[in-house]
Amino acid sequence: MAMSTGRAYYKLRTGVSAVGQSFSRLIWPPTCQNCRKTTPESTGSLCQDCWNDILKSTASTYCPQCGKDASPYAILNGRCPDCISTEFHFDGIARAGVYHGALRKMIVNFKAADRTDLDIYFRLLANAAFTAALFASQGEYFVPVPLHWTRRLMRGYNHAQLIAGVIDHPTARINTDIVRIRRTRLQPGLSPAKRAANVKGAFLVRRGHPFAGRTLCLVDDVKTTGATLNECAVTLKEAGAKKVYALVISVAGQQVD
Repeated sequence: MAMSTGRAYYKLRTGVSAVGQSFSRLIWPPTCQNCRKTTPESTGSLCQDCWNDILKSTASTYCPQCGKDASPYAILNGRCPDCISTEFHFDGIARAGVYHGALRKMIVNFKAADRTDLDIYFRLLANAAFTAALFASQGEYFVPVPLHWTRRLMRGYNHAQLIAGVIDHPTARINTDIVRIRRTRLQPGLSPAKRAANVKGAFLVRRGHPFAGRTLCLVDDVKTTGATLNECAVTLKEAGAKKVYALVISVAGQQVD
């Protein structure tokens, strides 16, 4: 009798819970965390359109130096035709996808709209990119590209540091001993030459840093021309770093077919 009563109670509790969940979804239907459209529960927290668009933007092969889309058959000495004559001070790059569509929206939301809850997706993207990187076994420190203290104060966090914090690695640690000592202009809209001039001399490393002789991995959300990554790499190598690589969520300046 007790067992029968227990089963009846369990069924009643389960039924009430199901009714409550259905009523909740009726009033507050599930929405995509990225585009805010109503989405069936079966697709998870992103709508199918966003998932498809993100998968499309992360599907291409890319140049291991500049990060732009490139066929592996077009790579010569680790460079694609688009960057063969470009001077890079970082030694290679890993990227998750292209700065376009749903992935672009997700990055903008994460950085400019205080949507730090999206870091669950950046964990998936950053770890997939890092695991596939040629330098994955070499990095000793993850080094987030720093914000100027005034911008960090206004935003409340450094998005690059949050991304670095979700990368899984058995030994590499996050190090923030590189700092931005000058509040630079925002880069969007600037030409490649002006971008490089804008960040020239904008970074410095703290005394007592552990970078000498080390292999480092810079972390940022977007690489456009590479001016910021380049200047950070110059600063870190002047501080004694042996190698400096880069990991970004996306690379701009391309379109997804």
